[in-house]
Amino acid sequence: MKSTSLFGVTALSLSLALAGVLPAMAQTVAAPQVSQISGKKVTIAFLLPENSSPRYEQVDRPEFTKMAMAADPNATLIITNANSNPDTQLNQAQSAITNGADVLVVDPVDGKAGAAIVAFAARNHVPVISYDRLIQDSKPAGYVSFDNKKVGELQGQYIAQHVPAGGSIIMINGAPTDPNAFDFKNGALSVLNPLVKAGKLKISYTVMTPDWSPENAFEETQQALTRLGNKVDGVLAANDGTASGAIRALQAVGLAGKVPVTGQDATNGGLTFILEGLQSMTVFKYVPQEAAAAAQFAVSLAANGQPPAGLVNAQVNNGKINVPSVLLTPIVVTAANMNDTVIKSGYTTLPSICVGNAASATLCQK
Repeated sequence: MKSTSLFGVTALSLSLALAGVLPAMAQTVAAPQVSQISGKKVTIAFLLPENSSPRYEQVDRPEFTKMAMAADPNATLIITNANSNPDTQLNQAQSAITNGADVLVVDPVDGKAGAAIVAFAARNHVPVISYDRLIQDSKPAGYVSFDNKKVGELQGQYIAQHVPAGGSIIMINGAPTDPNAFDFKNGALSVLNPLVKAGKLKISYTVMTPDWSPENAFEETQQALTRLGNKVDGVLAANDGTASGAIRALQAVGLAGKVPVTGQDATNGGLTFILEGLQSMTVFKYVPQEAAAAAQFAVSLAANGQPPAGLVNAQVNNGKINVPSVLLTPIVVTAANMNDTVIKSGYTTLPSICVGNAASATLCQK
């Protein structure tokens, strides 16, 4: 991924330039804002990939709806969820176009299978914006996501800093159908492989997790622990869901809370585990910023055929073209900075995460 410019400050800019740079420095986030950019009635389809990760229905759907209507109060929205089935998602895309969609915003179930959606849309002169996950080997009009390689780097750095020299780790990676999963993995390995080569760390088990399923992550972690005789010093889990499965397996052998476990998405469950001391960190991707950028991009594309000025800040190659992209900056969240990041952003609330054993955490006493 090669960034070609910084966010411009324009009438269409999101607050703090979509927080693309500032939050990483200040470790804070600001509420995204959008400007009304179209008086023309447009129809936008928002295609979600699955329900295994709670963020899609709990955060992406309502936030995209809110931001799209802010950008164009007259817009018509078509929102669907493919429930992890790429064929279903293709059918949903075809149906949306039949029902008048001017732009498709697609978070693909499968990055490669998503190319069929882009091809069908092109035949019907409908542009596609790839959302969160990159659609590969195709010609989407744009891509809106977080810097996924950076996510993996942050996870790898945390493991490198918190596993003893010579320690053994396992990697519970994301779904093999999700191109982001490979970005996360490669980002982590860019940090960890030099340590492995120097004999300072061992990656003793690594696996991809179909559908990002916590149950699959639980089973894989069990297998890893059995194979390694429970001699594990850290778990690099790709997101909070896979972390939850890994934590269950660690609990069964008395290791939960004794070895670092990474995560991603700042889910309520993941944050609760952090407060309980069972999970060590999560990578916070402030989804309202992502939804705001995608909504601005989609409405402008539908109304004017162009992205908003100053919005695109990178070019990402998908195997066929360099896709005009908006890449946002992720933030590491631990118990120490949770209040100043996730809570102050309004992304979640203390009553939502201060449950069970987490209720006795220092943050929950405020």
